[in-house]
Amino acid sequence: MTAGPQASKSAGNPAGKPVPLLDVNRGNAPLRDEMLAAVAAVLDSGRFLHGPEVHQLEQSLATLCQVDHAIGCASGSDALLLALMAADVGEGDEVLVPSYTFFATASAVMRVGARPVFVDIDPL
Repeated sequence: MTAGPQASKSAGNPAGKPVPLLDVNRGNAPLRDEMLAAVAAVLDSGRFLHGPEVHQLEQSLATLCQVDHAIGCASGSDALLLALMAADVGEGDEVLVPSYTFFATASAVMRVGARPVFVDIDPL
């Protein structure tokens, strides 16, 4: 991804070449072969749900967070839903959610029967 034409010709870039905004491959490059091998091993095993790698991830995350248990989720939406369920949030409850957020934040609240209450990040 590059900046638009208006950003490409400037004193710092007289040639007018595209200015890269973010090279997502650069950070992955040193571990690329290791990451591809790990993904291939999981796919080849046929156990990408509840397999040993998931269990290892959950144990490592629990250790990192200094808690007894951690649960791997398919998405942030699932994680929000499980957290609300674990906290016994439900019908008749109100949950404060940021007004500047992804829709899944309020959706998870509504899925457990509670009411999302949007709060602004700036109290003024």
